[in-house]
Order: sequence, then structure tokens, then C-alpha cells
Amino acid sequence: MIRLIKYLKPYLLLIILAILLLFIQANADLALPDYFSDIVNYGIQQNGVENAVARAIRQSEMQKITLFMSSDEQDQVLDDYLLVEPDSDEASQYIEEYPALANEPVYILKDLGRVEIETLNPVMGRAFVASSGVEQMMADPEKVQAMAQSLGIDLTMIPAGMDPLALLEQMPAVQRAAITAKINEQFASLGESMVNQMAVGAVRAEYQALGMDTGKLQNNYILQTGGIMLLISLLSGVCTISVGYLASRTAAGAARDIRLAAFQKVESFSSTEFDKFSTASLITRSTNDISQIQMVIFMMIRMVFYAPIIGIGGVIRAIDKSADMWWIIALAVTVLLTLILTIFTISLPKFKIIQSLIDRLNLVTRENLSGMMVIRAFNKQQDEEVRFDKANRDLADTSLFVARVMVTMMPVMMLVMNGLSAGIIWVGAHQVAASNIQVGDMIAFMQYAMQILSAFLMMSMMFIFLPRAAVSGGRIADVLETELSITDPENPRLFNTPFVPRIEFRDVSFRYPGALDDVLHHISFTTPPGETTAFIGSTGCGKSTVINLIPRFYDVTEGEIFLDGIDIREVGQSDLREKIGYVPQKGTLFSGTIESNLRYADENASEEKLREAADIAQASEFIFSKPEGLEADIAQGGSNVSGGQKQRLAIARALVKKPPIYIFDDSFSQLDFKTDSSLRKALKEKTGDSTVLIVTQRVATVINADQIIVLNEGRVVGKGKHHELMESCETYQEIALSQLSKEELL
Repeated sequence: MIRLIKYLKPYLLLIILAILLLFIQANADLALPDYFSDIVNYGIQQNGVENAVARAIRQSEMQKITLFMSSDEQDQVLDDYLLVEPDSDEASQYIEEYPALANEPVYILKDLGRVEIETLNPVMGRAFVASSGVEQMMADPEKVQAMAQSLGIDLTMIPAGMDPLALLEQMPAVQRAAITAKINEQFASLGESMVNQMAVGAVRAEYQALGMDTGKLQNNYILQTGGIMLLISLLSGVCTISVGYLASRTAAGAARDIRLAAFQKVESFSSTEFDKFSTASLITRSTNDISQIQMVIFMMIRMVFYAPIIGIGGVIRAIDKSADMWWIIALAVTVLLTLILTIFTISLPKFKIIQSLIDRLNLVTRENLSGMMVIRAFNKQQDEEVRFDKANRDLADTSLFVARVMVTMMPVMMLVMNGLSAGIIWVGAHQVAASNIQVGDMIAFMQYAMQILSAFLMMSMMFIFLPRAAVSGGRIADVLETELSITDPENPRLFNTPFVPRIEFRDVSFRYPGALDDVLHHISFTTPPGETTAFIGSTGCGKSTVINLIPRFYDVTEGEIFLDGIDIREVGQSDLREKIGYVPQKGTLFSGTIESNLRYADENASEEKLREAADIAQASEFIFSKPEGLEADIAQGGSNVSGGQKQRLAIARALVKKPPIYIFDDSFSQLDFKTDSSLRKALKEKTGDSTVLIVTQRVATVINADQIIVLNEGRVVGKGKHHELMESCETYQEIALSQLSKEELL
């Protein structure tokens, strides 16, 4: 995959935008448990009262709670509240919300920021709890006696029926400070969170005393917080859709670019490179392997960047909710990582095998489809079914093995998640009972734990799919990084003007890549421009190999090939092949129409030019015998035309190009003798200025050639015209007499 990373460069902006959206989505998802916790803690348990900082307090109540504050705290609190008198101008805007304002002054909380509220919260919380606590304590004589003794107060000096808080107000500052310090010692053991939660009851009682609708207050809090959650969920959904779109576009675009690069690379392969990669393997690499890469790019953008944000953020927020339960998450993550590592170790080697088995299956399928007629002719259908079944079963068995290993993840994952939930509930219940956390915090902790495990599950899925994609990426990179054996020179030469179609072989030898021996030995000849040169010899003597060296399908091992006096290795391949009209042994047609196949040589060719080429190739008769004419359909590979018709269309395609050099590599083998003769005669008349090279095993095809080159075991054993070779070349004589009678050869 790393070797293909450069193909993601054009999509860097989309990836950055996707990561930014993922960050927003992750933070939105992480915020939801907090809001849910607030609904449980504040909306349900605390009846909508969020903290100990009351929105409004009666003056009489303010006087009571300030008794339990230091002078600095009193100044801070009174500075943050506005005292509104019943008959003041400000009373009209508050009296509807606080009906008690009609009878007594009320302190209204000013518009404070979150930081100021958090600073004020513990001060007000302790004061409210202390005030209500003293009132409750005064109702119990034994508690009053114990408190008085600890503070050195003589209870007999206190008038009967006196308000305890009024008494506290009349006490000397030293004694009042001692009582406050004693109460604060008890608060320190509870913690600020629990003190504030205890103060909520007093705040709610104050709201009721003010005449506020506390039921409406609770509903408003729940609806407001729920509305925020809905907006956050909507934001998360928009981000999810946007990231999915960006990830899909990036993955599809990168796959398209890689596929195009692979196709362009394969197009530049010489026959040497095609010997390294089978056709079935190249098809698999261009389809299945690139699909694997596309899927993993999508998953990486969608999950790899999202999972760490969720995982790290979840851990931070979960510990913030309850630092005592971190070990439960750590245990669950350890179990999950062990499972992932085990699956990864078992599955990775199998992914490499799967891709090779897909290659094998494609190869068998391709051979069966292309060789169906031969299979049927020899009644080998059952044998081929067995061969296909073996390739199919090998792939299926390996895939099933990997699937069985991977499928264990989900039940184990569910077991871990359910066990984690049970553990959090068990430990959290004890924490709630000990007043260390609230119920909402426990629920939020559980949700964060699920998010953390989900993040690890996402990463585990990547760990499973990434190895297979890495194998596929390596296979694609092998194609893209293949060094070409035939390349253009840095400063290619141009052919002379006017161009002279003279071909010269100078002491050429050739050996196939990886072979031990040469297949051509010291070949030398010259083809005069405007003449026909034929190559003949027994099967395997090297005729087609000689021809394939001219367009540089292979490069010579030794010697040089000159075209118009220039070494063909010194010019660009495109310029070289532009001068050649090539007709291979096996005529290849492309799906489309007859016209589209003929225009393959020259897309701007006129219809008159197409008809002329068809006439020369002796193809007009069967083309125009159909109502569609040139618009007649051609199936894939030309499977809906005969072998002879396919050859004639391939010849006509080369003629449309009208190049200075024609190469016919055994291109008349499927033509009858009459058509062969007519075609060669028309070629001689219409291509008189072009150099024609013909490879054949038919003596009748070459009998009128200007030059015949006889090959035997990769060597030139004869060169000349027909009558000359009949006198001087024994090999040619044997070939000729095996095909024609002496009378026909004269």
C-alpha cells in the first residue's frame, strides 16, 4: 500500500476535509453521553436544578446562607446578585417569574459566565447545605448539646424559642467562624460534586418559596438538553454523510487512477514483460486487487482517523466521569487486542494465498471459455469440470477458513461488551451507593466504554482487511514498477524525409529472456524498398521471431536492425510503428462494428478508403452481402465471423493505414488458394511503393516474391528468387516439392 501512496496526492484536500469532518463528528458523538448524563443527573434526579447557584433568592434566605461564608465569599456572592425591591422599577420584569417578589425583596442572579458560575457553585453549595443542616440539627436537642459543648457555648444563656440562625448571626465572629470551619470539615470528605447535589434540594425549596413552577423548570431543562442532543446528532449525521461521500470519491478516484496507470503500464509492456505476468493475473490485478485497495482506502478514511479520536476522547471523558473504574476498560481492551492479534496472525498468510488462488481460477475460466470448441471436440467437459472444481474448491476452502477465523470476532466482541456493561453496572452501583458518583455519570461511563471498544473494533477490522489490501497493493505495485526492457532513447532520432522503406538486418542474433540458447543466429539480409520479401521455413525455425524484431516487440540480443539507414533502437517506438502495417498470425478483432475495426488504423479514414481496403483484402463480398454492410456488428474477439473472414478484416485494417511497410505474419493461412492469389495480386497492384514482408509456410504464396529468405533452425540457409532457390537451396526444394508438383513449380 505504501508503494501506491502517491496516487492519493491529488485527493489530499479531500482527505484533509474528511479528517476535519471526522474530528467534528467524533466530538459530537463524544458529547452525547455527557448530555444524557445531565438529563439523568439534573433533569430527573435534581428536578431541573443544575447547580447550587440559585437563579433567585429571597433576601431573608440570603441573609441566612451568608452566615456560613467568609467575608470575601459574602462580598463575591452579593456582588454577583442584584437586589430587587417589591416597589422598584425592576420588579415588574421579574414578578411573573418570581411571585414572592410582590411581598419581599429578592436577589436576582446577574448574567454570569460559565467560569464565574463554577467558581460560585461550591460557595453557594456549602452555604445552602450548612443552612439547611443547622435547621435540621436544631430540631434534635442531643445534637444541639453536642455541638454546643464542642464549641464552648453555654446553652442556658440562650433565650427560649430563639431562631437558631438568628442566634448564629448574633454570635461573635470567632465562634461563627469555628462553626463554619467545623461544617466545612464534613463537606471536605464528601467532595464538591456531592455537596452541590445535596444543595439542590435546598435550592428547589427556595424556588418553591419564590412561587416558581418547578415542574415547568424540570420539563424545560429536559427539553432544552434533549434539543441540544438532537442538534448534535444531526450535525454528526451530516458529518457522517459528508465523510462517506468524500471517502467514496477519494477511494474511487484513486482506484481509477491506479487502474489507468496499470493499464498504461501494461500497454507499454514488450513481449518480455508479458512473459512475466500471465493474462489472467493481469486481469485479476486490474480488477479484484484494485477493488481491495479501493475498499481499504474508503475504510481508512472513514475509520482509521475516526477510531483514534473516539478511543482517546472516550478514555479521557470516561476517566473524568469516574477515575476508579478505568481498570474495567483496560481489561476489556486487553482481551480485545489479544483476540485481534490472534486473528491477524492466523489470517495474514491466507490472504496472500487467496489472491494467488483467484489468479488460478481466472486462468482456468479463461482457458475454458476460449477453448470451449476444443474441449467439446475431445469430449473433455468432465475433465475440465474437475479442473475448475479443484481451483474453485481451493479458493472456497481458503476463503472459508479465513471467514471462520474472522467470524469468531463478533461473538467474542459481544461477550466482551456485555461483560464490560455488567462490570460497569456492578462496580458503578457500589460507587453510586457510596455517593462517589451519580447515576447519570455511571451511564455516561458505560456509553464511553462502548465507544472505546467500538473504536478498537473499527481498528481491528482495518487490521484484518489491511493485510489483504497490502498483498493486493504489492501485486499492483509489481506491475507499475516493472522495468521495461524496451524503452525509447532520451533523444530519439527522426526518420529521414522522404522516408525510404528499406530494412536491413546486420548479423542479428536473438535469445528469449531466460532462455539458455539463441533462437536466431547471425541473421543478415536487406529488403529493397517497394519489393516483396517472403520468409519461409519449417515450423519453429524463427520466421515470426524475425518479424517481431522489426516493430521492437523484442530487442535483438546481438547485431542491429536498420530502417532507412537508422538503427530502430535510436527512434521512438511510436514513430517506428507508425511506419508499419502489422497483421499478426492470429487476427484480432475488437467488439464493435466492421467499420470501427477498420478505422482502428485510421479513425479519420473516408468510407472510400475503407471500401478500397476491403476490396484489396477480398473482404467486400462478405461485408456488403449483409444489409448492415460496414455497420455489421463484430462480437468480442470476432467470434461471429469465420477464421478466414477475421484474417481478411485484419488485413483490410492494416491496408487502411497505408504505411510504407507491411508485415504479414502468416496472415493468409486460413484463406483458400484462390482468395490467397487474388489478395496477393491486388496487394502488388495497390501497394507497389511499399515494402511488403510475408511470413508463410505456403510456397504458392511466395513463389512470385521479389526475395525469398529461407530459415532453418534460426539460420538463413537460402536467399533469392523462387527459381534461384529451387536450384541452390535444398531446404527450399524439400518444402516446395512437399506442397506442389514439379510442373506447378516451373
